[in-house]
Amino acid sequence: MTSLSAPITIVRPEIIEFGVGVAAKLGKWAAGQGFSRVLVVSDAFNASRVDILELPGFVTVFSQVRPEPDTDNLDLLLSVANEAHTDLIVGFGGGSAMDLAKLASVLSGSTQTLREVVGAGKVAQRRRVGLAQVPTTSGTGSEAGIRALVTDPQTQAKLAVESIHMLADIAVIDPGLTFTVPAATTAATGVDAMAHCVEAFTNRKAHPMIDLYAIEGVRLVGRYLARAVADGADAQARAGLSLASLYGGFCLGPVNTAGGHALAYPLGTRWHIAHGAANALIFPHVLAFNTPAVAEKTMQVIEALNLKAGSDQASVFDASFGFCAGLGIEMRLSALGVPADDLDVMADDAFAIRRLLDNNPRELGRSDILSIYQTAY
Repeated sequence: MTSLSAPITIVRPEIIEFGVGVAAKLGKWAAGQGFSRVLVVSDAFNASRVDILELPGFVTVFSQVRPEPDTDNLDLLLSVANEAHTDLIVGFGGGSAMDLAKLASVLSGSTQTLREVVGAGKVAQRRRVGLAQVPTTSGTGSEAGIRALVTDPQTQAKLAVESIHMLADIAVIDPGLTFTVPAATTAATGVDAMAHCVEAFTNRKAHPMIDLYAIEGVRLVGRYLARAVADGADAQARAGLSLASLYGGFCLGPVNTAGGHALAYPLGTRWHIAHGAANALIFPHVLAFNTPAVAEKTMQVIEALNLKAGSDQASVFDASFGFCAGLGIEMRLSALGVPADDLDVMADDAFAIRRLLDNNPRELGRSDILSIYQTAY
């Protein structure tokens, strides 16, 4: 773990608007900035309620964001962005919409291609357009970060881009926009937000400045997730989850995730399992696996979730598995349509994600990864 004296860089959107009913503040901000040609990046559902943002000028809506978007989806968006001559791009939806908005903001009108910017710090110039993010789920925290992911359909691998130029000018977080999220999605995305916080908190790069956000994010999920699943209109619970998601986003920039997300990614790229559901299924397995390396912090996580467990791996697994299953989340790979004969390939794919596995507090070998998949099957 990193000491308090270690250097760390933390970035945030310049403006963060938070609270039920603040969605329309985006339009006022955009008008004040002089934006007149706006491109909203969303899925079909959120496209139907763009008016709530009260955006000024000529508004183009790209409503074809797919879950787990691939490079073809990005190419389609870029063609629309270039034709629209936009001066402001708005990500309006879950992590998929916000990640595509980030990529479009730096690639539209640019001479660089996606392949040229994959990795960290490879975007060559400041973007030419404004960028705003409006999350409609409480999970990814993408509104606060500088990373974006898109899937290569040929390799079925995630392509990760990291750039300070993808930091939003403004993030508008209105928990009221999440009231319509179904219970199952609320549960899965809530565990995803928690996983961001837990993986940052127990990370090899963990830092006391980030630990503060990470453990509070876990506490918020422990306090409010079950309430929001039971009653989607519970404003206090929805606000608590929106804040937990934002805190998870704060964790991603300087620290990032680790083994849990590495093992979850092949479920999405190969079998199109929603990102939140994949992370929720994997979460208790990796938390228990890492316990010997980060026993004290694991106990802090258990306490923050209001769970009871000893310091042994079996007890940690049972408590965290029960937490996820108790929310109605499917916790078996077989029930999600993953064939048993694909587990070996999935283990290969996950083991190749060194940018995350190298953060894990305990070495996760390929055999360990395969064993986790088999146990989760």
